[in-house]
Amino acid sequence: MKTFILGLLILLTGYIIYSKYTERQFEISSEKTPAEKINDGVDYVPIGKKRNMLIHLLNIAGLGPILGAIQGILFGPVAFILIPLGCIFMGGVHDYFSGMISVRNNGSQITELIKKYLGNNSYKIFIVIVSVMLLLLASVFVYTSGDLMAERFFKQTDFSLSNPVIISIYCLIALYYITATLFPIDKIIGRFYPILGLLLLIGTGLVVIGFFTRGVNLTELDLTDINIHPQKNHLIPMFFMTVSCGLLSGFHSTQSTIISRTLMSEKDGKNVFYGMMCVESLIAMIWAAAAMHIYNGNLVSSDLVGSVNVINTIADVFVYPSLAFIVTIAVVVLPITSGDTALRGLRMILGEALKINQSKAVNRLLIIFPIAIIIVSIIVWAKMNSGSFTIVWRYFNFVNQLIAIPTFLYATVFLCKNKKNYLIAFIPGLFYIFITSTFILNSKIGLGLSYKVSVISGIVLTLLFAILFKKKLRDININE
Repeated sequence: MKTFILGLLILLTGYIIYSKYTERQFEISSEKTPAEKINDGVDYVPIGKKRNMLIHLLNIAGLGPILGAIQGILFGPVAFILIPLGCIFMGGVHDYFSGMISVRNNGSQITELIKKYLGNNSYKIFIVIVSVMLLLLASVFVYTSGDLMAERFFKQTDFSLSNPVIISIYCLIALYYITATLFPIDKIIGRFYPILGLLLLIGTGLVVIGFFTRGVNLTELDLTDINIHPQKNHLIPMFFMTVSCGLLSGFHSTQSTIISRTLMSEKDGKNVFYGMMCVESLIAMIWAAAAMHIYNGNLVSSDLVGSVNVINTIADVFVYPSLAFIVTIAVVVLPITSGDTALRGLRMILGEALKINQSKAVNRLLIIFPIAIIIVSIIVWAKMNSGSFTIVWRYFNFVNQLIAIPTFLYATVFLCKNKKNYLIAFIPGLFYIFITSTFILNSKIGLGLSYKVSVISGIVLTLLFAILFKKKLRDININE
């Protein structure tokens, strides 16, 4: 358990030190936030820091920190070190600047920030990419949360569309998504998310208690054999594509900008954005440890390793039967509460792009209705085609990490304009250019090139981009 504890210490120490350094680079002000200046009663609504922290945690913590963790731990105990390091130097920085730069720009969404700091060409590309990512995420989360509920609470084994129970659950979740997206943020999300956030923390806490009451079998890090993945997947780039939420997730930049419209003070940003990213990382580490125990004890069949089925096994192994349902509810809540805010973020992004005032309910419905039709179509296609869910999930993971790059880059431009240390955003951005390009070059869902060729090509592409973007930064300094 020494490696796991070391990872926890890295996470705690990193948050205490590096979050303060990151905040200093931003230079918080005492000016009124968009929530106070605009306050339209729908998206711009002042919400207190503690409630915002729990709301944001539920927004960003989809299945990623759990499903990604139980898949990422297959690489071995190195995950206990890479997850907190990635969170501190990449994920926390990404989430903080995506939220706080939005605050400085009247709550603008990621696509509008890309347009302002990176230009119109980047905007045209990423408004499509971000929209597709949010559509895929909402569809996947209806799918996964529905199946989890059907299996755990209704004892279903048939997850096809011919099962009326499955259809009913999907419809209820989709109806909730639409309702939560249409209503003002303080009516449903602001009222119930703090409670659900506490439920998530309690559920994860019960698993931790199980570590001590029932024991946990963890493998220690062996520096002579860092990667022990059973399928011999390469640590780079696959680990960083697998463990998204908990380490770094581009999706968070679409959620931080939602909370940028409810923040009452810029001083709250460190706790809300950076802090909740660290809490999500902690959740990922705990579930990774629980999954390692399950795998080490051969408590699931080989065909279920890395699947959502491991979640229920963890609940049964570490939590007393009378309380196991709390863990399951907490897990089921995650995709539901991220799916609805994914739709909310998409509505806000399209509303900005199309110049449609979102203060009127009819205008919000005008955007949501066609989105709902597309999501239904994706779910039906995924259900009717064997293996399609895996394809959708893989493309979502790629797009999810891809959109982290422009966030790091516009944060780099912002910091450069303000004569601050832009390297804290630029270096992670370059790293993920390398990771995503290597992945898509090597992956079967991409070009399928050899690993060696993909890595070399990824390095060359990253270096070329670094040279070109450095020129842009020099021009900014000259013009300033």
